Amino acid sequence: MKLSAREIAVYGMLGALMYASKVAMEVLPNVHLLGVFVVAMTVVYRKKALYPIYTYVFLNGLMAGFSLWWIPYLYVWTVLWAWVMLLPRRMPAKAKPVVYMAVCAAHGFLFGTLYAPAQALLFGLDFQGMVAWIVAGLPWDFVHGVSNFCCGVLICPLIALLQNASRYARLHG
Repeated sequence: MKLSAREIAVYGMLGALMYASKVAMEVLPNVHLLGVFVVAMTVVYRKKALYPIYTYVFLNGLMAGFSLWWIPYLYVWTVLWAWVMLLPRRMPAKAKPVVYMAVCAAHGFLFGTLYAPAQALLFGLDFQGMVAWIVAGLPWDFVHGVSNFCCGVLICPLIALLQNASRYARLHG
C-alpha cells in the first residue's frame, strides 16, 4: 500500500483529529467520536484506514504514556475496522446509517470484553478474574455503547465529507 504525499498528510491529519476529538470530549467518560471516525474512514479508505487509526493509537500513547493500559489499543480499534471491512460494500441507502450505528454501538458495548484478555495476560488474571473485570466494567460499557450509537448519526455525513474531499483532491490534485 504505497502512499502519496497527499495521503500521508490526510491520514496524519485524520489521526490527529481523532486524538484531538478524544481529548476534547474527555469530560464525558466513555463518550467520544473514535468509533465514528474508524467506521467512516474504513468505509471510505478501506485498508488504508489503518494509517490514521494507528496514527491515533501512537499519538494516544505518546501523549498519555506508553504504559500497560495502551497495549490493548494496538488491537481494539482494529477489531472495529475489521467488522466494518466485513460489511457488504453495497447496502441499501436506508440501511447504511442503522448498520453503521449498530456496529459502532456493538464495539462500545464490547469494549471492556475486547480489552479484558490483554488485562488478564498483563496482570495475571485467571478466567474468573477476567470475567469479574468484564462484569465490573459493564456500566461503563453500557455508556460507551449507547454513546457510540448516538454519535453514530455522524457516520454517514462524515463518509460523504471524506468522499467529497477525496473526489475533489483527485480532480484538482
